[in-house]
Amino acid sequence: MAKIGLWSDCHNFPSLPLMKLSAYHKSIGDTVEHYIPLNHYDLVYASKVFSFTPDIDDTCIVQADEIRKGGTGYCISVRDGKEVFDSSMDTPLPKAIEHIYPDYDLYPDYKYAVRFLTRGCPRGCGFCVVGGKEGRCSHQVADLSEFWRGQREIKLLDPNLLACKDHEKILVQLAESHARVDFTQGIDIRLTNSDNIALLNRVKTSMIHFAWDNPQEDLTDYFKRFAEFSVVKSQRNKSVYVLTNFNSTIEEDLYRIYTLRDLGYSPYVMIYQKETAPKRIRQLQRWCNCRWIFKSTRRFEEYNTKG
Repeated sequence: MAKIGLWSDCHNFPSLPLMKLSAYHKSIGDTVEHYIPLNHYDLVYASKVFSFTPDIDDTCIVQADEIRKGGTGYCISVRDGKEVFDSSMDTPLPKAIEHIYPDYDLYPDYKYAVRFLTRGCPRGCGFCVVGGKEGRCSHQVADLSEFWRGQREIKLLDPNLLACKDHEKILVQLAESHARVDFTQGIDIRLTNSDNIALLNRVKTSMIHFAWDNPQEDLTDYFKRFAEFSVVKSQRNKSVYVLTNFNSTIEEDLYRIYTLRDLGYSPYVMIYQKETAPKRIRQLQRWCNCRWIFKSTRRFEEYNTKG
C-alpha cells in the first residue's frame, strides 16, 4: 500500500485530474491525501493549470520517492509574446484513469459534478492552447453518467460544446438530468441557432458563459438573437468573457463591454498575460468585474479619472 500526495496550483476550483488519480489509487488500496510539505510520500502528483503560477518545487523541498507532473501549466511556453502548447511535455492520464468516476470526496466543500463532455475546438485562436492540446475538431469524450450521479449542479469545462456534431444529444442528456448546469468555459455564440437555443432552453442553467474575444468580429447580432429567444433573461446569469491585452485597443475593449451591458449581458474582462499588462488594462478589469463599481460608475472614463 502506497502513500499518495496530491498537489495543484488551482486553489479555488477542484482539480479534475487529481480527483481521477485519487479514485484510481483508492481503488487499489493506496492512501491518498492533499500534499502536506512535512509529510513523506511514496508518490506525489503535481497538477498545474497555469504557466505563471509557482511550481511545487518552488514552495518547498518535496519529500517523496517520486514526483509526477502534468497539466497545461507544464506544457506552455511563450514564443513571440504568445503562449504555445508543447505536446512533448504533455502527460495525459492513462485511458483507464481518464474515464474513472472522480473522487469527489477529495473536495468535500464542492458539491457539484465537474467534467468535460467534449474536447477540442475548431477556432484555433492565437491566445488559446486548446487547438494544439486537444485538436481542432470538437468531439465527444464522455457521457454524462461517467461523472454525474445525481448532484444538483454540474459544471462543464468543455471548450466549444456547440462545435461538436453530437451537441444536441449532449444537451438532451443535460436537460433530462434536471441538474443546474454551469457552462463555465463559454458557449460559442456564433454557433447558436433556433434548434440548439431551444435545447439550451430545456437545460436548467445556473450560469451560461459566452466569449467575445476578437474585436474585429462584431457579434452584436448573435447576442441580440440569443437574448430574444433564450429563456435566460437575468443579466447576472449571462456572462461574457471579454479578452483584453491581445490585439485590441482600449476603445475596442470598451465597445464590447458597453454593447454587452446594453444587450443585457454581464461582461467579464479577461487579461491576456496579466503579469505584463499595462496599468490601464488592469484598471479596466477592476472596474468591469467588480459588480458594484460597474453599476455605480457607468463609464470607465469616469472611473479612470477617479483612479
